Amino acid sequence: MGKRYPLHLYFAGAVAARAGDEMSGPALMLAGFALAGSTGDASSLLAGITISAALGGPVLGALLDRAGRPGRLLAGALVLYAAGLGTILVGLGRSPFAVILLIAVVTGLLGAALSGGWTAQLPRVALGDRLPRATALDAMTFGVASLAGPALAGGVAETLGAPTAVVVSVVLIALALPAAWMLPARPGPARGTRTTSVIGDLAAGMRVIVRRRSLARATLTSVVSCIAHGMLTACLPLLGERVLGGAGRGALLLSCAAVSALVANAVLARFPRSAAPDTIIWASALVQAAALALAMWGQPVVLVVAVLMAGIGEGPRLAALFAVRHREAPERLRGQIFTTGASLKITGFALGAAVAGPVVARSLPGALALAASVAVLAAVAFFAIPAVRPRPPDDRP
Repeated sequence: MGKRYPLHLYFAGAVAARAGDEMSGPALMLAGFALAGSTGDASSLLAGITISAALGGPVLGALLDRAGRPGRLLAGALVLYAAGLGTILVGLGRSPFAVILLIAVVTGLLGAALSGGWTAQLPRVALGDRLPRATALDAMTFGVASLAGPALAGGVAETLGAPTAVVVSVVLIALALPAAWMLPARPGPARGTRTTSVIGDLAAGMRVIVRRRSLARATLTSVVSCIAHGMLTACLPLLGERVLGGAGRGALLLSCAAVSALVANAVLARFPRSAAPDTIIWASALVQAAALALAMWGQPVVLVVAVLMAGIGEGPRLAALFAVRHREAPERLRGQIFTTGASLKITGFALGAAVAGPVVARSLPGALALAASVAVLAAVAFFAIPAVRPRPPDDRP
C-alpha cells in the first residue's frame, strides 16, 4: 500500500500543515494585539496554544497507534485544530479573554498532529531503502515551514490585516487534509489486536523511550538542545536592537537559521548514509554551542555567521533524531513515540525561553554564555547514557 501513496503527496501535506502551524502562532499574537489591544493577552495566546501540546502529544500518538486508518484520525485532528484557530479569531474582542485562552489551550492539545503525527506515518509511505532519504527530506519540511510561516504571518498581517493572517494559516492547514486522509492504512495483522488500554500504551511508550538507550540518549540530547534554542530565541530581540539596530531585525535571524538548516539537510538528503545519525545528534549540539559562543562577539557579521552555524547544527540534528526514532520505535508504538518526543522538545523550548528571559534582562552576554553551556551539556548528556549494540525494533516495549 505504501507504494501506491505518492511520496510527493506526503511532503505536500506536511509542508502545508507545518507552515500553517508555524504561521498560526505569530498570526494569533498579531491578531490578539489588534483585536484585544493588549500585548499581554497576545503573548498569553501564543503560550496557551504552544505549551498544551506537551500534554496532548502522547495521548494523540497513542490513539494514532491504535487506529487502523491513522491518516483519517490525523485528518480529524487537523480539522479540529483549524476550527479552534477560527473560533479564537471570531471570539477575540467579543468574548471574555479567559474563554478565548481556554479555547487556545484546548486547540494546542492537537498541535502534535502537525509535527510528530505526520512523521510517524513515513515508514508506511517510504518503504525500505527509500526511508533514509525521505527522513532527511521530511526534516527539511520543518525548515521550509519555519522559514515560510512567520514570514507569511508578518507579510499578510502588514498588507491585509492580522485577522486575515489567521485565516490564511487555517487555509494552509485545511490544504493538508487530503494528503492526511489518504495516508496508508496500518497493515492488517496489526489491526484490532490491542488488548491494553490507552493508559497502558502510554506507559509502554515511555518505557521504550527510557529503556532503549539509543532512543533515550537521542531524546535527552534533543530536548536539552531545545532548551538552548529557546534561550537563543529569547535573546534575539535584544541582539537585534544592540547589534543590528532594531529589535525587529532580531526575528529575521530565525530566517537565516532556517535557510542554513535547509541547505544542510539538502546535503544530508543527497548523502543520507554519510554519517551515523547517533553521531550527528551529539556533534550538532557542539556546533550549536560554538554558534552561541560566537554570538557573544557582538558584531553584525559575526552574529549572522553564528546564527547560520546554529542552523547547520539544528537541521541535521532533526533528521538524525527522526532516523533514530524510525530505527528504534516498535511499529505499534511509533506514533506515540514521535508525538511524545515532539511534546518534550516543545516543553524544553518553552523552558529555555522562560529561564533566559530574566537573565537576558540583566546580561545579554550572560544569557548567551548560559545557552552555550546548556548546548555543551546536551552533548555531554548523550554520552552520559551508556551505549548498547543496536538491535532491530520489535513490538515488545
